[in-house]
Amino acid sequence: MKAKESGNPFNRRKFLSASVKGAAGAIALAGLPGSSHGFPSIVPASVFGKYSPGNRINIGVIGAGRIAHEWDIPGTWQWDMANIIAVCDLDTHRVQQGKTFIDAHYAKKSGGSYNGTKTYNDYQELLADKDIDAVLICTPDHWHALAAVHAARAGKHIYMEKPASLTIAGGRILSDEVYRSGVTFQMGSQQRSLSPWPQFHKACELVRNGRIGDLQVVYVGLPTDNPDESKPEQEMPVPRNLNYEMWSGGTPYSVYTEKRVHPQDGSFSRPGWLRCEQYGAGMITGWGAHHFDIANWGMGTEHTGPVEVSCAEVSWPAKNALWDVHGPFKTESLFANGVRVLASDAYDNGVKFVGSRGWIFVGRGDYSITASDPKSKGEREKSLSASDPKILESIIGPHEIHLYESKEQHLNWLECILSGQPTVAPIEAGHRACSVCLLSAIAMKLRRKLYWDPIKERFKNDTEANAMLSRSERWPYQLNMEYDLKTVI
Repeated sequence: MKAKESGNPFNRRKFLSASVKGAAGAIALAGLPGSSHGFPSIVPASVFGKYSPGNRINIGVIGAGRIAHEWDIPGTWQWDMANIIAVCDLDTHRVQQGKTFIDAHYAKKSGGSYNGTKTYNDYQELLADKDIDAVLICTPDHWHALAAVHAARAGKHIYMEKPASLTIAGGRILSDEVYRSGVTFQMGSQQRSLSPWPQFHKACELVRNGRIGDLQVVYVGLPTDNPDESKPEQEMPVPRNLNYEMWSGGTPYSVYTEKRVHPQDGSFSRPGWLRCEQYGAGMITGWGAHHFDIANWGMGTEHTGPVEVSCAEVSWPAKNALWDVHGPFKTESLFANGVRVLASDAYDNGVKFVGSRGWIFVGRGDYSITASDPKSKGEREKSLSASDPKILESIIGPHEIHLYESKEQHLNWLECILSGQPTVAPIEAGHRACSVCLLSAIAMKLRRKLYWDPIKERFKNDTEANAMLSRSERWPYQLNMEYDLKTVI
């Protein structure tokens, strides 16, 4: 495949040169004593497969926690064009777990020994590594946008877990930076790819081609956290293996407790930060980024947003609880095309499109990305259903709307790095899906109808709501310190 010479800084000659140098380094003698950037003594040709070694993509992993181990690393290394050569985490124990995990894979694949995965504790050092062409960003949510902006500036291609940002202003900065740099970006919106969930692509194509008539209402069902599960926690000593100061990033510094961060027993169960508002927004972004993205895909609203948003009901944990994200809720968004999008934990986990001539429901069924993913009560066993089974049997004709077909999310990213073509889940679509989530979160706080301008990305005549489009950030972890926010939101 040939890379574009413009619009994407991926230059084939430079890529081949860099990859050859990286492969040569990997085949050289082990790294210097005491270096954390060790190399294998021998790499058998069988490791490289048909992509040997000059046209393989060297990848660094930023964040070696649950989603990296259970989803993104295995999802990437299954493709021969990928070569994961480095791992970074602010927890040194997790760095070593990541290195052991990756080394073991390549040792098994080669039928010999392998000790070549480089390790870093600061992702800026990983980004400075000229052998690395691309990165997987698998950090906690509050680090997504800043790490991705720095990766884009370093010219690294990016696969990033959702959500795009904790703020709409941050998402706009990230999207602009990615497009400015020209790097290949893939949002971890895996429901857009045919594997493992082809039903989402099919449902959205049927809706876009009018199989249920004129679209009227979309129901988005999300899991939620139980506010009663959270209790106040006492301060604990920060583990020596964790750089908690940097882990906190731009968020307000809070005293350390293990339940605020992630388990220290070596396991990868669901981390506590997912339920702390300073690091995320709760399930409205946790699952909302996936399902609102599908709603946008089905509606054809991937580059815009609602014009109104409101919250009918929401519950919150008790005061002083450690886990303080929202509980059960119901929000409503109105789009300029007249379609209403209702979101609630009371609906089945998935997306239901309702039109003038029927409905289609699509969800994951009983499939989850990680073992600790929560599910909604009453989740359907069927992953795809309709008001009339004949709707699902309908064939999309050659002159109708055919949505982007991606076989698998990580594969699509890798192929697009080589071809210079856009991915199935580009940053702008990810930002717009995340924006609906964050608009809903703001409506939960203010509990009144809000009027949104999706072009200017500002609320209309609402100073209080506009103040919530960004957050104050601790130095030196400030995404917006080089920008005038008035020009980007």
